[in-house]
Amino acid sequence: MDKLTISTVAQKAGVGVETIRYYQRIGLILEPAKPASGYRTYAVQDVQQIQFIQRAKKLGFSLVEIKILLSLGEGSCDQTKQLASSKLDDVKGKIKDLRAIANTLETLINSCEDNSSNTSCPIIEAISQGQ
Repeated sequence: MDKLTISTVAQKAGVGVETIRYYQRIGLILEPAKPASGYRTYAVQDVQQIQFIQRAKKLGFSLVEIKILLSLGEGSCDQTKQLASSKLDDVKGKIKDLRAIANTLETLINSCEDNSSNTSCPIIEAISQGQ
């Protein structure tokens, strides 16, 4: 089994050393025992677990949710599916909200383009009035 330093693990996983230390503090990855030599060593599995965490983050999972995913392991497909379905619902809700924001911004931009009087900016007025 390969023994890797924290900097090597960080480089292979594409994260910073402080990220690894943070993941250890919050319990996402285990902190290796400190041997007499003073240098903790990590295994390839640690790199894989950090890569799993990074991929799950890209899918929108929070670190708390990732901790749950890691605790479920490979054998709990029903619970994992439920967590992923909940995340998908959250993502769809955010997309809906972002589309509404985009539509509002387009309307405001168009109102600004239609304003030839240059007396005041319709965008600033709309934001001031809470629209």
